[in-house]
Amino acid sequence: MYYFTSDVHLGAGDEAFARRTEQRFVKWLDKVAEDADAIFLVGDIFDFWFEYGKVIPKGFARTLGKLAELTDRGVKIYFFIGNHDMWSRDYLERECGVKILYKPQRMTLAGKKLFIAHGDNMNVGNKPMLKLMNTGFRSRTLRFLFSWLVHPDLALRFGQWWSGKSRKSHAKDHITPKSLDFLLDYARDYKKEPPSTDYIIFGHMHYPYDYSTKDLRVTFLSNWDDEVQYAALDREGNLSLKTF
Repeated sequence: MYYFTSDVHLGAGDEAFARRTEQRFVKWLDKVAEDADAIFLVGDIFDFWFEYGKVIPKGFARTLGKLAELTDRGVKIYFFIGNHDMWSRDYLERECGVKILYKPQRMTLAGKKLFIAHGDNMNVGNKPMLKLMNTGFRSRTLRFLFSWLVHPDLALRFGQWWSGKSRKSHAKDHITPKSLDFLLDYARDYKKEPPSTDYIIFGHMHYPYDYSTKDLRVTFLSNWDDEVQYAALDREGNLSLKTF
């Protein structure tokens, strides 16, 4: 089995909410690890994550320990960078054993060809401000200046404020199926290019949705605020959304 989830946003909300979210996420990892060939964490697992050379954000002990435990047992875990944890470096790979993926991936799993992406910074050509922000935040120069000129306490306080503001734009009452159109348009264009693709999986939108036509299958993963809907691909190549 192959499992996919995204947008856990660990650390979001007050201390009690953040703790409950992390406990649920660790329970989910334990559950799916029972028969997982691989686990795919498709971006925004942390609400804000920034690595200095010798410093990482405090907290997340349960998650980091669980990831290390599972990879030590031989479970493959792929960690996609999202727009909330794009400043990851090598800590999670080196200490927790996950494979960090900085770009969308095309993979063959269970005999099916998949395109997997967080979903941010895609098909944003008609949104110049968003495109500029995405380019700026991914700049190595900005990351260097941020790490050397801003004290970690201030940097994390700013990052958490900014992440909260960004996350609210994807609140449940702001998202409808129409909100997914820009990613569905991207998927349609991608599907036209060879080689063929069976399934496309996105996170980012906080809106679980299984879009299926004769020629296109796109699955959107939920966030973790309420009921979680994650994707599972069985060994016969059947993809479905499941509830946790």
